[in-house]
Amino acid sequence: MVVDVPGERRRAVLRALPDRAPRRVGPYRILARLGAGGMGEVYLGADTRSGTGHDDVGPQLAAVKTVRPELVGDGAFRDRFRREMDTARAVESRFTARLLTGDAEAAQPWLATEYVAGPTLERAVREAGPLPVETVRALGLDLVRGLSGIHHARVQHRDLKPSNVLIGRNSAKVIDFGIARAFGADTMTATGAVIGSPGHMSPEHVLGGRHVVAASDVFCLASLLCYAATGRSPFGDGPLAAVLYRISQAEADLSEVPADVRELIEDCLSRDPAHRPDTAALEGRFRAAAGAGETEGTEAGWAVWPPVVRESVAAHEAEVAAAVAAAGPLATP
Repeated sequence: MVVDVPGERRRAVLRALPDRAPRRVGPYRILARLGAGGMGEVYLGADTRSGTGHDDVGPQLAAVKTVRPELVGDGAFRDRFRREMDTARAVESRFTARLLTGDAEAAQPWLATEYVAGPTLERAVREAGPLPVETVRALGLDLVRGLSGIHHARVQHRDLKPSNVLIGRNSAKVIDFGIARAFGADTMTATGAVIGSPGHMSPEHVLGGRHVVAASDVFCLASLLCYAATGRSPFGDGPLAAVLYRISQAEADLSEVPADVRELIEDCLSRDPAHRPDTAALEGRFRAAAGAGETEGTEAGWAVWPPVVRESVAAHEAEVAAAVAAAGPLATP
């Protein structure tokens, strides 16, 4: 479904359902297609047990991930999917998109996570350009709190990047635990195998999955905030080998990062994981920098997002509202 939104300056986020798409997954009625990844498709689903779509509360919405048919018979992949669910279930934070339910044993495995009506950080920066310092500080505090919740559950995220952060009306949230691992767990990744996303990795990532530690997420968080503040990775672009080399040596270019942001994150980009602050120290640092009330927003519940980002969030909300209204009654008798 593509919904026209007045003043819209971007392509719609909700897409029409292809003929092959399911119309129901578990308790969720599928309303639209959100996108696709290497593992499968992601849809907007409405819980048929939680409302009609026409009352004050409305249905609980979810991002429903289904597995590609060609992967269903792969036992190793099904194990990975099961681990993703178990890992996401262990994390409890309002700054992560929580796991709602799922079924790794179904004929076509699926899981449902909290739906956040808003763009990814990657898309927000593409639309708005580098974000203001006060926005980056507020974003940093949200993400540090999310990362704190992840690490409190003794989980390493291992893929913190702009496309795995969603910007909602009230806060930012970390998503996607597809390659996350519990502390001390077998990574199932051979030494020397690169995990994560080039440009948003730590030196340990470059060495291979078995070298990744909780402090690796802190490094990636700092890289992500550099991107938010400047619109580019601190390790530049160009040939993949060159980017990975700069990451492996922690040769970050912070010359374009505003001083008020740089002083918050510079030591997070230390080559030695032991020299990086933990999430507790970072949260205190960002709280002090953000100032009282700055991160909670005072205007109709908005967080500290610039106007273009607010417009994008509002457009997402309008699309979703239109899709729910068009679906008609959703409740199961």
